Amino acid sequence: MARLRIGIIGCGGIANGKHMPSLKAVDRADLVAFCDLIPERAEKAAKEYGIEGAKVYTDYREMLKDETIDVIHVCTPNRSHADISIDALNAGKHVMCEKPMAKTAADARRMVGAAKKSGKKLTIGYQHRHKPASQYVKACIERGDLGEIYYAKAYAIRRRGTPNWGVFLNEYEQGGGPLIDIGTHSLDVTLYLMNNYKPRMVVGTRYKKVENADQGNPWGGWGPDENTTLEDAAFGFIVMENGATITLDATWALNTDNPIPEGSCRLCGSKGGASILRDQVVTNKVEFGRQVTVNPDLSAGGVAFYDGVKETPAITEQRRWLDAIENDTDPVVLPEQACVVSEILEAIYTSAKTGEPVYFNR
Repeated sequence: MARLRIGIIGCGGIANGKHMPSLKAVDRADLVAFCDLIPERAEKAAKEYGIEGAKVYTDYREMLKDETIDVIHVCTPNRSHADISIDALNAGKHVMCEKPMAKTAADARRMVGAAKKSGKKLTIGYQHRHKPASQYVKACIERGDLGEIYYAKAYAIRRRGTPNWGVFLNEYEQGGGPLIDIGTHSLDVTLYLMNNYKPRMVVGTRYKKVENADQGNPWGGWGPDENTTLEDAAFGFIVMENGATITLDATWALNTDNPIPEGSCRLCGSKGGASILRDQVVTNKVEFGRQVTVNPDLSAGGVAFYDGVKETPAITEQRRWLDAIENDTDPVVLPEQACVVSEILEAIYTSAKTGEPVYFNR
């Protein structure tokens, strides 16, 4: 099979930190085109990751005219996710768009419609689904170990961790703060593990209360005109159509002594429970009349002088994405699933603004 030809739109932090090095590590596709509004960034990416003769663009529409490109990766600010992804799908390309799916739920729904109409594959970059911890818990759930999952808690709690580069502090470009930035990861992996995508009602709260959020921030402070409207913290209470309850905590700054990173969750079922906290799994059940907890060893080691084959979740994500394209199967992250994540996040923001619950009509 010929190697897939991939174009990168947006050559900033997430492209350099995840997409391009992971695709290079998988080494089953060629990066043939790079686009960025800042030409120097596209040129640098082409030199570091592109094949010989890789093309550089500042206008993504010009890139999409290249009929030899099979796949597009959208690594731009949230506001442009929908328009670029839809244009790429309409141009006959498969698309991986970085999370969140879109700035608004309406845009996310437009993306789902475009994917269906084009017949091309669309997926969203939720790499926490691909962690060994998530894959282990998913297998336990599919075996029936947890029974009916009726309560879950999704965590993305940073004591201090406000990103102050790029457009993270620009609400117009991003749509919000920690809820849409890191809460989206935790909500996605929780819904995925529960296999429940039918919300009925959402209540949300949003806060900007921490007086010294810039102090102790690992990336330093920010200017007086930055981060003036974005929340420090947001919380959601979600009731699903089947009665299951999910709570979501997402913070960049919170005066707590127990931060829990994004991608963490706790699941409680009728037969047992499981938690993914800081990439460590603990399962629980009652067996022979006793309460039992299990801490599986998810490392690949165990043999002297051998640590096993290590693959980061970002590399696993790209490998499974290329598998889906080459084998014409569904991607791990379906656009319809990612759309529900965006709908719930928007409902939390709306509820926080209005002080009223948001109900879903499905």
